[in-house]
Amino acid sequence: MRPRNLAVVGASNKEHTIGSDIMKRLLEYGYTGKIFPINPKDSVIHTLPAYKTVLDVPEEIDMAVIVINAKYVLSAIDQCHEKGIKGVVVISAGFKETGKEGAELEAELVRKLKEYDMTCVGPNCLGVVNTDPAYRLDACFAESLPVRGDIGFVSQSGALGGGILNILKDLNLGFAQFISIGNQADVNSDSAIEYWENIDDVKQILLYMESIADPTRFRTLATRTTKKKPIIALKAGRSAAGASAASSHTGSLAGADKAADALLKQSGVIREFSLEDLFNTAKVFSHCPVPKGNRVAIVTNSGGPGIMATDAVCEKGMQMAQLKDETKAALRAFLPAAASVKNPVDMIASAPLEHYKKTLETVLADDSVDMVVVIYLPFLGLKDIDVANAVMEIKAQHPEKPIVGVFMTQNEFFSHLSDIEVNVPFFMFAEQAVDGLARLNQQRLWIERPNTTAPRFDVDTELVETIFKNVAADNRNQLTTGESLQVLSAYGIRVCRDGEAAAAVALADKIGYPVVMKLNSKKISHKTDVGGVRVGIKDATQLRAEFNDLVSKLTEKGLMDGFEGVIIQEMVKSDREMVCGCAKDPQYGPMMMFGLGGVFVEVMKDVTFRLAPLNVEDAKDMIRSVKAYKLLEGARGAVPAQMNKVEETLLRLSQLVEDFGFIEELDINPLMISDKDGEPIAVDGRIKFTLTEALVASALT
Repeated sequence: MRPRNLAVVGASNKEHTIGSDIMKRLLEYGYTGKIFPINPKDSVIHTLPAYKTVLDVPEEIDMAVIVINAKYVLSAIDQCHEKGIKGVVVISAGFKETGKEGAELEAELVRKLKEYDMTCVGPNCLGVVNTDPAYRLDACFAESLPVRGDIGFVSQSGALGGGILNILKDLNLGFAQFISIGNQADVNSDSAIEYWENIDDVKQILLYMESIADPTRFRTLATRTTKKKPIIALKAGRSAAGASAASSHTGSLAGADKAADALLKQSGVIREFSLEDLFNTAKVFSHCPVPKGNRVAIVTNSGGPGIMATDAVCEKGMQMAQLKDETKAALRAFLPAAASVKNPVDMIASAPLEHYKKTLETVLADDSVDMVVVIYLPFLGLKDIDVANAVMEIKAQHPEKPIVGVFMTQNEFFSHLSDIEVNVPFFMFAEQAVDGLARLNQQRLWIERPNTTAPRFDVDTELVETIFKNVAADNRNQLTTGESLQVLSAYGIRVCRDGEAAAAVALADKIGYPVVMKLNSKKISHKTDVGGVRVGIKDATQLRAEFNDLVSKLTEKGLMDGFEGVIIQEMVKSDREMVCGCAKDPQYGPMMMFGLGGVFVEVMKDVTFRLAPLNVEDAKDMIRSVKAYKLLEGARGAVPAQMNKVEETLLRLSQLVEDFGFIEELDINPLMISDKDGEPIAVDGRIKFTLTEALVASALT
């Protein structure tokens, strides 16, 4: 990104070729170093002396941009290594994106890069840009020349990246550096984040990603970097193909995009779902500081848009600022009697330019205000650009607070903004502006979020190892209910007082009525589907009748194979049924779930996901991000849940799936929240794993 000089391998005089366009961009943008065109046929390219190979260049070379046929790239890499070049940008296509032969070619490229200790962007990429005046590097064949700004932008798609570079100026945005990573043979999003973490002129990082090569490394780097500067990502590929094949609730509700979403949340990355939202958010971060709080003031010349903005502020979890009495008094001193000095401050349609200035300055001076939305509608000849200039002038005097503008005016206004230097983000609609403030607030909350670790609990791993070995020896990949509850108990998760009942009546007498009787089977996973759960059993007579009825129905349906008898459990009284569990994603690893449980878990889908290992804050976030959290707080007079115990249950489950990496799916459904003391109790459990007996023994050893 900072080469003192560079070679263009495949430079050309032929119009409308990448080799020619790269040379033009380098020269037109004013690259400050020396350029060495490499072409075996031409002696002069774009007025510069050309060389047959990099080995013929008489000076040292920092970087090579390679734009030749893919079949010649490996030999060019060999020559670059011999010349001592450490950085290459392989724009050439024809690698793994083309099929088997291309994939083999790329594998050999990767091998050479590692052997030569070279850094490579690409192949199959658009190139790189650094707008730093000390370098002015435009080694990229996008049509437009770069605009200086504060964004570090990574794009996995070259074409999309080029399109975005071409429209940034119209969006009032510029960037510091751009990297098109292409096939990611070496440099990927992780590399860019690691590099930009401590690059001062990159104030925010934007990512367009279609895949995340190394989720663990990404999480480590992004978690650290987002404490210093925002990372905003558009992650494409949101389908959840394959989730329907899972047998557990967690597995059926999970999917690759949920895993990616969890990773981004846990890393402090702000995720957007459209290019419009991506750049609206980037625009806000380019022109606004991170606020000190979430209190928003609205200044408007029209009541309707002010009310809509107020609704948006509340829906985004922020607060409408409570203006101080002295602020209201100061506003009343110059605003007309018909104006409203409460928040939102409605100056009414007749507001002149002077009222905009004085009102904004007065509201900004109130220390109960953290952010301001300024709304303008064209009335009585007041010009939009005059109001915008006044707002920007005041913003320059008060850089410590975010100000966003909502100008419901003609498109010509926004076109004019692209031709001038602005310091305030302007939007057409209030919802866009408030979304931007919500993202600023999201970044504030992340920065303030405590840095916690994944705790380690004292658990009985030996018992769990024995259970898994015995199950694998029985040629099963799924634990019975009894075995699952044993595993959970061994990891310190409270389960119902229960027992496998050879003498069911004696066990029920010991536990105390009423009790629950559950089918214990090696073959049947969803017990309720076959009538395998009988609740509210009041005495021995009913227990015998329920047992006989269960056996009779299983026999009728031919389901007695794998029948292990029944489990007798204490009957936990509660209407608050939660679910928690884990499903293993093939790329992202163990993915934890928490939410509203019971028989409707897959219907209501009030669940959230995070990747293991969970830290303390992850567990807290999971619990508080579901709608059912209101139930846990103790709605309608119920005993509030012991939140620390619910958090601990999730953390212990996280440790379990980390310790035994072959666990494929795990469900606790329901996790009952006791009406007596609010403690979470695992009433039922299911655990499925994927290893054979030999592999289990090997893994445990």
